[in-house]
Amino acid sequence: MQPALRPEQPAETLGDMAYERIKEKILHCEFEPGSGLSEAQLAQLLGLGKAPIRRALSRLAQDGYVRSLPRRGYIVTPITLRDVHQLFEVRLLLEPAAARAAAGKIDAERLRSLEAICQAAYRPGDRESEKAFLAANTDFHIAIVDSAGNQRLTRIVQQLLEEMTRLFHLGLAMRDRTSEMQDEHSLLIQALASGDGNEAERVMREQIEASRRMVLDGILSSANFQALEIQR
Repeated sequence: MQPALRPEQPAETLGDMAYERIKEKILHCEFEPGSGLSEAQLAQLLGLGKAPIRRALSRLAQDGYVRSLPRRGYIVTPITLRDVHQLFEVRLLLEPAAARAAAGKIDAERLRSLEAICQAAYRPGDRESEKAFLAANTDFHIAIVDSAGNQRLTRIVQQLLEEMTRLFHLGLAMRDRTSEMQDEHSLLIQALASGDGNEAERVMREQIEASRRMVLDGILSSANFQALEIQR
């Protein structure tokens, strides 16, 4: 359970906390792409005054999570097909190379941890189980990138995966890919454990491409396709 926001705290602190709460709701599609947001609505939801909400929305706009509409409030930034492809293309540039570099460098304890993460499952449409699954999947990918030994690369991939969270929710909601992803992860672990950099790179690339197909299928097949305001 998240700690309650306390209105007696400084506006700067409350603004930071409001930013995190609103961003989380955006990332996990509680506030859907293209949906409207207002200061009054958010102030009532979070139990805050408009000043910290205004700070949070200004920061969210700077970070690209919302857009300001003059005299109309804000909307959650719509998802564009261009964004989907560009985000996955960046992953394809970074993560397969990181998997190659990590092959043979991950110790037995970390491999056991990765194997445990692979067992995570979710129920399509159940937001909480999807959130837990995505957190485990992110931990899996970050552990591999981190084992490549480049902290800057790790931070970049962490930020990238966070930005992609709402894309994954839209894809996971369509069907249960748990067993497929477990198989993909197991193959990747085997390659990492054996020190086969070529195979680790290949499997990571295939896994990311499969994830892109899942996301695109979820977006384009969604009953809320028009409401999502998907743009090319």
